[in-house]
Amino acid sequence: MGMNSKERVAAAMGHGAVDRVPVMCQLALGHYFLHCEAKPAEIWFDTDTFASALVQLQQRYRFDGILVNLPSRPPDWRGSVASHETVEGKEHLRWTSGLETIVPADDNPQTYLPGKAALQRAQYESVDVQAPGTYRLSGYVWNTWHAPELWGIEEEADLADPAAYPSWFTNAVEAVQRQAPETSVHAEVFSPFTHLMELFGYEQALVALVDAPQTCHSVLSEVTKHVLAQVRLYSARRPDAILVSSAFAGAGFISRAMYREFVMPYEDEVFRAVRQAGARSYVHTCGAIGDRLDLMAETSVDGIDTLDPPPLGTVDLAQAKARYGRRFFFKGNLDAVNDMLGADDAAFEAAVKNRIAIGKPGSGYILSSACSVAPHVKPDRLKRLVELAEEFGT
Repeated sequence: MGMNSKERVAAAMGHGAVDRVPVMCQLALGHYFLHCEAKPAEIWFDTDTFASALVQLQQRYRFDGILVNLPSRPPDWRGSVASHETVEGKEHLRWTSGLETIVPADDNPQTYLPGKAALQRAQYESVDVQAPGTYRLSGYVWNTWHAPELWGIEEEADLADPAAYPSWFTNAVEAVQRQAPETSVHAEVFSPFTHLMELFGYEQALVALVDAPQTCHSVLSEVTKHVLAQVRLYSARRPDAILVSSAFAGAGFISRAMYREFVMPYEDEVFRAVRQAGARSYVHTCGAIGDRLDLMAETSVDGIDTLDPPPLGTVDLAQAKARYGRRFFFKGNLDAVNDMLGADDAAFEAAVKNRIAIGKPGSGYILSSACSVAPHVKPDRLKRLVELAEEFGT
């Protein structure tokens, strides 16, 4: 008898025997916007709509897993909307706070101050982790930029305490688990390093690593406590895995030395917390990471996501599998641009068969795009992934 999706992914993550290579892609939010019936703003802001969109496309493409990659939203979010209109194909939501969110039809929403001015970022020269007002910015909560009145969290609330979070924080994970009980359901938290990049802004954060390293360490220590609180909340819902999103920790942003100093110790606290909670962890880092797989192996993480191949990244799957195939489970390595979006059908299928042939021996591999599936990748191409896994991945 064949496995269900939950069993298949669990076995692959544990290097156990599988009936076939599992398939689980993370879809860009723009892909949901284009290929689900609900309006983009509803998918982005409404927890039930978001959960249903995740399950709808998982079932359409027959993926073995779902990544719940947004935090849940408050049930009464509509009460904070002052106006909602569509202008030139984009939804414009104005909040009672004066902020404005613009939601494209095929890309992530962006939130602005009145007049479309950029949201405030923390200043590394003046940030003080003992004074939340210096870094807990208007609009930035958890992983995302939104109108602050949505979340109902006091400025001085201790975000290291799980009790400070609203009861609906894990609703999206729970909704997906109810709707897809035989599917592997994964929660997502952001790496402390990602929070640092978001709080200061990418350019200033990179400057701060050189100009104010101790300030960076103090912020990283503080936001790690927040991430650990979120891990505890998600772990109580018993997800099949927890992804740590660490998109900016590759060689395109920081050196090996900076990775060792500013990323490893803080992410390892998160990985160890996930393990202690009885779940598996994996990390999503975009771009060139071939030069730091050995450093990742020094942490407690169970798996690695993306594994971008050349030219987008630097990971050769065969080499990575030969050296680290027993240490990690791997997910990804299909070039999201050149293999999945731009290639003709023959080149796409050749790339998929190649990854299956390399990944399936010894288990420990989940077939996936390296990074998120682009909004305009054809649905039929995504359906073909499972068909090829069934044909060549047994």
